[in-house]
Amino acid sequence: MTATLVAKDLSGGHGHRTLFANLNLTVAPGDVVGVVGANGAGKSTLLRLLAGVDAPMAGTVSAAPSDAFIGWLPQEHERIPGETIAGYISRRTGSAAATAEMEAAAEALGTGTKQAEDAYTVALDRWMASGAADLEDRIPAVLAELELEAGPDAHMTGLSGGQAARVALAALLLSRFDVVLLDEPTNDLDLAGLARLENFVRGLRGGVVLVSHDREFLARCITKVVELDLAQNKVAVYDGGYDAFLEERAVAKRHAREAYEEFADKKADLVSRARTQREWSSQGVRNAMKKSPDNDKIRRRASMESSEKQAQKVRQMESRIARLDEVEEPRKEWQLQFSIGAAPRSSSVVATLNQATVRRDSFTLGPVSLQVNAGERIGITGPNGAGKSTLLKLLLGHLAPDDGAASLGSSVAVGEIDQARGQLADTRPLGEAFESLVPQLNQAEVRTLLAKFGLKADQVSSPVGALSPGERTRAALALLQARGVNLLVLDEPTNHLDLPAIEQLEEALESYDGALLLVSHDRRLLENVQLDTRWEVDNGRVLAK
Repeated sequence: MTATLVAKDLSGGHGHRTLFANLNLTVAPGDVVGVVGANGAGKSTLLRLLAGVDAPMAGTVSAAPSDAFIGWLPQEHERIPGETIAGYISRRTGSAAATAEMEAAAEALGTGTKQAEDAYTVALDRWMASGAADLEDRIPAVLAELELEAGPDAHMTGLSGGQAARVALAALLLSRFDVVLLDEPTNDLDLAGLARLENFVRGLRGGVVLVSHDREFLARCITKVVELDLAQNKVAVYDGGYDAFLEERAVAKRHAREAYEEFADKKADLVSRARTQREWSSQGVRNAMKKSPDNDKIRRRASMESSEKQAQKVRQMESRIARLDEVEEPRKEWQLQFSIGAAPRSSSVVATLNQATVRRDSFTLGPVSLQVNAGERIGITGPNGAGKSTLLKLLLGHLAPDDGAASLGSSVAVGEIDQARGQLADTRPLGEAFESLVPQLNQAEVRTLLAKFGLKADQVSSPVGALSPGERTRAALALLQARGVNLLVLDEPTNHLDLPAIEQLEEALESYDGALLLVSHDRRLLENVQLDTRWEVDNGRVLAK
């Protein structure tokens, strides 16, 4: 069934704080709407409102037909203890809820009422529409297509981040939603998973609303953009793809700045002229009173008339100022601006592996022989589960090889952002955990630094584990600025970063001159960051390109 989702004069926020207001949006069959904006602008809030999970502060959300099957897939891959892959997929596709609803309606049939029969008919239709009837039979083929070795009965809590991302993708591929709402579906997906997701989204007959910070994914998929601009307190809808949106927004911002500057210059000129006229008028009155004798009425009257003319010009100038169409100055957007702290140069060889091998259950990395030189910039790519994170741990000495040798050079100062963002202890307040790692900074300096990364008093006093993934990533970036680094190791650094922050990261990497190991599936990041070489990791083997 095809469906249309309509938001009219929609406003959303938290408590008394409004994040966006007066949004009008129609999601028709075939539309792929990308929602963009800085972290905290209300992107996930908007998806929750469209899904009917939360009530709006104002406005309405409606679907046509009213019984359209709306699927909302939040960004966190929930790991419920004891839940299997099959159970997770059933829950994410809405099949579990539809099954429970149908079973409850079937039990109520015993009452023999017309109302119970009607409720059962509706529940059965919903159950069929969800794809629950043959879901169990369809799951193994999709898991195999995504090269996920774990079977339907494996527990979600035992999967890696990459495996969990592929199960989430499997749930999406198996879903039968009329309208799909996706929150950060690209996180933790490898290049093959991204390609599969892109093909799926582009091939849907129904509408899609998605939040993503993957610029290449947005450029390839979306047909319309909703921008939640927290700095300007505005919401705008742009027709066309992502790259067209960037161009249109840049032109709009330039025109807004030019319009304000023209207004400000004109107003300043009129105010200056009015001030001059006012001074001339006052001076004319004083001169008339001072120089004109009491009996020289003609000269005095002429002087006073001249002063009155000046005063009239002042009033005319003030009237022109009042009639100016006020142009509000565009607010300056908060931007994450940072640099990576530099440490003294390390030894010429930063890290080496010599026929190093690591064995973990059925997986083997190696034997690998590699060398990282001072100042060398290396991009590391490969499928999920291929051994990229294991390779990083081996190079940094976090993991000892089962065979062969691994060594770290002298005077190597490592700065690392791992996939789990685990540099800061989860149980400690952010400020306290941060201070323990940078003893050269006092408490006030730590708070000032974290504030520059958009982490205010509430986040500083919260346990690290309670922070959002984006907040933990920004805290990890702040740590890189506070410490001296000559070997920078970034494992999927753009996950959970908003688009402006990703661009700032690219600028910081441009000016960083130490050694770099960059693991990423972000295609535009890999394209924009200057790299000397690429390592392709696949099934425990490493190929230098």
